[in-house]
Amino acid sequence: MSFSNLRNVAFAATAALCLTSTFITSPAFASPSGIQAPDNTSQNKASSPTADNQANSKEDRQTTAKIRKAIVGEKDLSTYAHNVKIITVNGQVTLKGPVQTEDEKQKIASLAASVVSPEKIVNELTVKQ
Repeated sequence: MSFSNLRNVAFAATAALCLTSTFITSPAFASPSGIQAPDNTSQNKASSPTADNQANSKEDRQTTAKIRKAIVGEKDLSTYAHNVKIITVNGQVTLKGPVQTEDEKQKIASLAASVVSPEKIVNELTVKQ
């Protein structure tokens, strides 16, 4: 293949990539119905604390790690439950995110209570509808 042909192929590939990324990220293609998918970013930022508030103290990081290990160790929990947010600030633990059932919500709170006292837990878990 000559240099000229190689250059044309590279140009065509670059143009196709640019067009594809523009097409895919266009708001009209955000959902099958043509309506832009809902964005709950403002809702997530309005309630506190968020993962950005996670303290960097050794004790808080260890508390979060112990709770995460306990949750992930429970193989009967759903993927949603395994991925809940655990935010520890000054020993206060906040649990956030969706879970599949009320039983999972209680199980996660119980696992967190095995690491810190129950009065230090704020359970903001929601049952996915």
